[in-house]
Amino acid sequence: MERRNFVLNLAGLGFYSIAANFKVVGQTLQSTDNYTVEQFEDKGLAHYSYAIMAGKKVIVIDPQRNPQVYYDFAKKHDASIVGIIETHPHADFVSSHLEIHRSLNVPIYASSLTKSQYPLTAFDEGGIIKLTDKVGLRSMYTPGHAPDHIAAVLYEEKKDKIVFSGDSLFLGDVGRPDLLDYSRESEKQRKNLAEMMYDTVHQKFAKLDDDVIVYPSHGAGSLCGKSIRKAASSTIGYEKQNNYAFEKRTRAEFVTVLLSDQPFIPKYFSHDVRLNNQGAPAFKPSLANIKSFPKNVQPENGALLIDTRPSQLFQASYIKGAVNIPATGPMETWLGSLIAPQSKFYVIAADDKSLQTALSKAASIGYEGNILGTILYDASSGNQLASFDQNTFVADDNKYTYLDVRTEKEAKNQPVFKNSINIPLQDLDKRMSEIPTSKPILIHCGSGYRSATAASLLKKELPSAEIYDMGVAVTKFGVN
Repeated sequence: MERRNFVLNLAGLGFYSIAANFKVVGQTLQSTDNYTVEQFEDKGLAHYSYAIMAGKKVIVIDPQRNPQVYYDFAKKHDASIVGIIETHPHADFVSSHLEIHRSLNVPIYASSLTKSQYPLTAFDEGGIIKLTDKVGLRSMYTPGHAPDHIAAVLYEEKKDKIVFSGDSLFLGDVGRPDLLDYSRESEKQRKNLAEMMYDTVHQKFAKLDDDVIVYPSHGAGSLCGKSIRKAASSTIGYEKQNNYAFEKRTRAEFVTVLLSDQPFIPKYFSHDVRLNNQGAPAFKPSLANIKSFPKNVQPENGALLIDTRPSQLFQASYIKGAVNIPATGPMETWLGSLIAPQSKFYVIAADDKSLQTALSKAASIGYEGNILGTILYDASSGNQLASFDQNTFVADDNKYTYLDVRTEKEAKNQPVFKNSINIPLQDLDKRMSEIPTSKPILIHCGSGYRSATAASLLKKELPSAEIYDMGVAVTKFGVN
């Protein structure tokens, strides 16, 4: 394993040229005479990755699982990818750093503290990647979310311009410090990381100039933070004024605030950390290995079935025992939250296009190897869920059991039915026995996505229960 820490001048080296024919989906955020920054968004995971180009040389930061968008970016600009920066081993998505390294023979830059199984080139505090005589990237050690976390500062003519903050500094938030050891994690470990984050905020980020632009690796909706603002960029000055982490507190007070009210940890997070430390297999070959089954086939009894069709199609005709996690929403998060990383399953989709979307989303969290096969399903003779009629519905505690599958915080802050049983979707499989079945069960969330999945889970485990998914109709009702 190669571990080097040095100032690298890329201006005089030759690199592999990129050829591809896919459409670039990035958004140009910064473009000057000396450099261009492109941001790529994976909305399902609220993940941002970046391509920085200077002098026809490109560095990719925290790449998503499918590297094609970076190849396309390089081709579009007649440039070459010369390296990848991993700010830390990610928990919520699988990176393509190893695939890019193997395809292009370019270095993977990361902290020397990272316990990688791939060839790592150390990019530690003060390390420089020089792209041109005027532009380069400087490493800044920013632990707290992870003990080996680094940020990359882009400078132009010796002035700091941008910080690619990874999961250390978010917009309105900082990275959660409770993802280190999962099942064996102790309060001491979380506290140590939270204390590291205190120093990172006040000794590293706060000392950057106010006009330095902040580009994080996640936006609103990510489970890597608890209160991320909905925006794609910010500045250090704005964060100092509007991010709670910069407020004047003692170290102990900061630790208490940071550790409180963090969201749940999905089942797949620890799996992805291990996979990213190892390096994932190439994206397209992994998907090509998945077996396809005949249309409308019924798998053997007891097989785990993930139906990725829209909820309306699922509820109108479904295969008994299937779990509905629609690919039209944040399928990645809920697949990895409800299905354990060691579980094997079939993927059901309505057509080829939606199937490819579902498979790409499964691969983005490293679950493509779990898939036993795929099935296109459009039969109208399957089982049906009872249809919820909002026009005739009258709220009645004596007639219905209300099940709210939102988080405890959501249910408390925005109640819908005052006598609802609140069981967050991620806990539903463990708390099914708490749900009375003597009355029809009305399931709701905030938008209809989680309630659709919950309805399928209840029908799978409580087949004789009368279940209604309120879906988007829940927005028409308030506390009764």
